[in-house]
Amino acid sequence: MTIDTVARARAWMERDPDPATRDELAALLERVAAGDVEAAADLGDRFSGRLEFGTAGLRGALGAGPNRMNRVVVMRTAAGIAAWLHARGGAGHVVIGYDARHRSADFARDSAAVLTGAGHRVSLLPAPLPTPVLAFAVRDLGADAGIMVTASHNPPQDNGYKVYVGGDGDDAGAQIVAPIDAEISEAIDEVGLVGDLPSGTEWTVLDRGVVERYLSAVTAPVPAGPRDLSIVYTAMHGVGGRVLVEALERAGFAAPEVVGAQFDPDPDFPTVSFPNPEEPGALDLAMAAGEAIGADLVVANDPDADRLALAIPGHGPLTGDEVGGLLAEFVLDHTTGDDRVVATTIVSSSLLGMIARGRAVHYEETLTGFKWLARAGGPGTRRVFAYEEALGYCIGGDAGRPVADKDGIGAALMAVTLTARAKAEGRTLLDLLDDQARAYGLHLSDQLSVRVSDLSLIDAAMRRLRAEPPAAFGPLKVAGVDDFAAGHAGLPPTDALRFRLEGGARGRVTLRPSGTEPKLKAYAEVVMDVDGDVAATRAQGSALLAELMASVAEVVGG
Repeated sequence: MTIDTVARARAWMERDPDPATRDELAALLERVAAGDVEAAADLGDRFSGRLEFGTAGLRGALGAGPNRMNRVVVMRTAAGIAAWLHARGGAGHVVIGYDARHRSADFARDSAAVLTGAGHRVSLLPAPLPTPVLAFAVRDLGADAGIMVTASHNPPQDNGYKVYVGGDGDDAGAQIVAPIDAEISEAIDEVGLVGDLPSGTEWTVLDRGVVERYLSAVTAPVPAGPRDLSIVYTAMHGVGGRVLVEALERAGFAAPEVVGAQFDPDPDFPTVSFPNPEEPGALDLAMAAGEAIGADLVVANDPDADRLALAIPGHGPLTGDEVGGLLAEFVLDHTTGDDRVVATTIVSSSLLGMIARGRAVHYEETLTGFKWLARAGGPGTRRVFAYEEALGYCIGGDAGRPVADKDGIGAALMAVTLTARAKAEGRTLLDLLDDQARAYGLHLSDQLSVRVSDLSLIDAAMRRLRAEPPAAFGPLKVAGVDDFAAGHAGLPPTDALRFRLEGGARGRVTLRPSGTEPKLKAYAEVVMDVDGDVAATRAQGSALLAELMASVAEVVGG
C-alpha cells in the first residue's frame, strides 16, 4: 500500500458528501493502518482508477472510491452528461428512472440535482419502475436523453447507470453507442470537485400517466385470441411485478399466480443466489409453484424487468434462442409489409435467419447488446422483432415498436398470447418447437462462462485461440473462423471469434469477453436436419451438443 493511495483516500473522504461511504472509508483506512493485508488490497483496488464509462454506462460494486458505485461517481457522471448535452445544443430535457436496488433512488435524485443545477430540465419517474418504462418515457416525452439507475440482474452488492439517447430519430429511447460513450467519458474527466457542482431542486416528478401510456403502448400490438391460460409469475425480487400483472389484465388475461416470496422488490434478493433467471436454481420457487397448481406456463422477469424467461412445468426453462424463434414467427404472423426487419446478434442461434429467409423478410445480425439491435435495419425498414439469446426481446407491430430496447413486459404479453393460442388448439410450446425443427432444422444452443479474477487471462486466451485455432470441437471439425476484431460482414470491430463447424451436423462456436463482467463467454449451436422423428433427432442433437460443450470448456479453460 503506497502513501499516495492512502492520501488520495483521505482526500476523497474529506470531499465525499455521503456519510455512509465516508464512514466506510474511514473504517477501511483504520484497518490498513493496523496492517490488515486484505484491507490494503481492497483500498488499492478502490483507488486503482475510476469506474470506466462505456456503451454499457457504469456498472460496479457499491462502495467508496472512484472505482466503485457511489454518490461522488454518480454526480460526476451526471455532470459529464450535463456538459455533453450543452455541447450538443444547450439546455435539454432528461428523464431519469431507477430500480429498487440499494442506493438507486439516491443516485437518481443526485443525478436530477446535478442536471437541474447545470440548467437542464429533468423529469423523474414516480417510483422504482422497470427499465423499459424509462426507455419508453424518453420517446414518449420527446426527451433529449434518459438515465436508468440499475444493475439489472447483477448481484445485490452492485449498481449501475445506463444512458439513453433522445431526440426525434428512430433510435430515440435506445441505449447510447460510440462515439457518444467516449464523448461523455471525456466530459466526465473534465468535471472538478463535486462540492463545487451547482445543485438544483426544480425537477419534476412524473405522475402515473407515463406508466399508463406505457401499458397502452405495449398492449397495442398484442393480437386478439384465446385468453385461457394458467400462469405462474416471478418478479425475482425486482420492480416488474405490479406492472406485469396489470399489463396481463389489460390484455385480457386473468391475474397470474405470483411467487409471493419474490414478488415485492428486495435489494438483497434473499431467495436466490444470483438474481438472473438464466442461473441454475433461480426459477426453482416458480417451477415448484407451477407444478403444484398444474400451470401451463411459468413467466419470469429479471429484477429490472427488461428480460423475460419462460418455463414449462414438468419440462423446465426454454432457452432464449427457443423463445426468440417462437416469438419471431408469432410476430411475423401478425404483421405485414415488405419493410419488416428481424434481427439478432452474432452469438444467438442461426434459426432467426432461416425464419426470415422462409418468410422473405429482412434479416440482420448485429454485435451483442440491444444498443445495436435497436438500430438494426436501415432507412425505409421497420423493426418488428429483435432478440438476443440472453433473454432479451423487443416486440414491434404494424404501428411501430413502443420501446427501442429489450422489454420483458411487452415480450411476456406476446409470449402468453402465443401460448394461449396453442393451448386452445390442444398444443404446447414444445409442439411449436417441434414444428420449427421440421421446417428449419433442429437448432440447439448452449453457453458457458469462464469467470476470472485477472482480466489479462481473457486477453491471453483470445490471443492463443487466434494464433492457434483448434482443429475441432468434439466430433465437429472447424471449417472456418470468423474474426470480428477488425470488423466482419460490415459490423464494427469487436473482440469475438466464431468457429464454423461441420461433420455429421452443422454448428458454430462463438467466443467473446463479457462487456459487463470479468468473464469469457462461449456460445455453441448444433443444427441437424429432421428426417422423421423429431424426438429422436432432439436426443441425438442434445448428446452432440453436450459433447461439443465439454470440448469448448476444455479449449477455453472452463
